[in-house]
Amino acid sequence: MHPFTKNLRLSVSALGEEKLIAAIRHWLGSASPRAPFGIGDDCAVVPAGRAAQLITVDPVIYGEHFNDTVPPRAAGEKLFKRNLSDIAAMGGRPRAAVLALALDSRVKLAWLEQFYRGLAAVSRRYRVPIVGGDIAHHKGGIVATLTLVGESSPARVVTRTGARLGDWIFVSGTLGNSLRSGHHWNFAPRLAEGQWLARQCDVRAMLDVSDGLAKDLRALAPRGAVPALDRAALPLRAGADMRAALTDGEDYELVFALAARADRAAFIRAWRKKFPRTKLSCLGRFVRPDSLPADALNLADFRGFEHLR
Repeated sequence: MHPFTKNLRLSVSALGEEKLIAAIRHWLGSASPRAPFGIGDDCAVVPAGRAAQLITVDPVIYGEHFNDTVPPRAAGEKLFKRNLSDIAAMGGRPRAAVLALALDSRVKLAWLEQFYRGLAAVSRRYRVPIVGGDIAHHKGGIVATLTLVGESSPARVVTRTGARLGDWIFVSGTLGNSLRSGHHWNFAPRLAEGQWLARQCDVRAMLDVSDGLAKDLRALAPRGAVPALDRAALPLRAGADMRAALTDGEDYELVFALAARADRAAFIRAWRKKFPRTKLSCLGRFVRPDSLPADALNLADFRGFEHLR
């Protein structure tokens, strides 16, 4: 659905800011509670929890993260879920969201309503209220930026640092072909999996695969080590080849390091019992550069997505 219209009566300019905010309240419904815990004040009020606070922010931009082939409801869902995936990557629980919206005055009200209804659907599904936001004019485009507040697992905060030489590399789900398959918007953030992994003491580091496995694994690797991957172990999404699995990005799967000392077989059994529908693959391990096996994938030959490159 094309988001813009030349008919001003069908555009956001027909309402103006105040009436548009009222419409957004209506579209969100129960996904946004009453002030001060929702839209209405200068700041939203989020009751403090006992665990460490997590804050993440990500946008979706028309022409960059979605286009006319992506339904507006799906674009709203994607915005919310890609932020949820960041919380999942640290083993956390999401608590509340705020949205900054910058859009052209020619945006169709019908398009924007469906966008917000997508946000509301995800809000209700994961029980994460939308507690506020802001609207601004942006000539010629649409930029929606969601900030998500969460809290860490009571056990600990899992970060992307902490892996050690010899640790095993695991990834959830499948990889590659995210754009053509529609996975880049039609995915489920691995919140339950991330929270479970945070409780496993042998999981040392974790992140979500958003820029491509080849790039993201470099951020997970300990100093003085490189990933040694078995190409046959790569879990390919339908229509993907090895290069797509390593570089496409927007997979929103969890990649993590498991301690070398861990009982891998017992860990895999526990995962399969807890998450029988979520694939888990052991891709290899972290080794010294001079110990990289001849038959291992050399990630120096692959690059993932990089903004502004």
